[in-house]
Amino acid sequence: MKELVLGLLAGIIVGIVFKLIRLPIPAPPVLSGVVGIVGVYLGGLAGQWIMQHWR
Repeated sequence: MKELVLGLLAGIIVGIVFKLIRLPIPAPPVLSGVVGIVGVYLGGLAGQWIMQHWR
């Protein structure tokens, strides 16, 4: 839970800083970005599962 809170806090701080210096937010469009992040996470889980079962 601590990692989730720290990740969210870091994201909020980065978003605020980018808006203050008038740069575009360094994130993809909302839905496709979330789907991409979920895909990376699931790919990491699949890779871990494959490594555990093929060794």
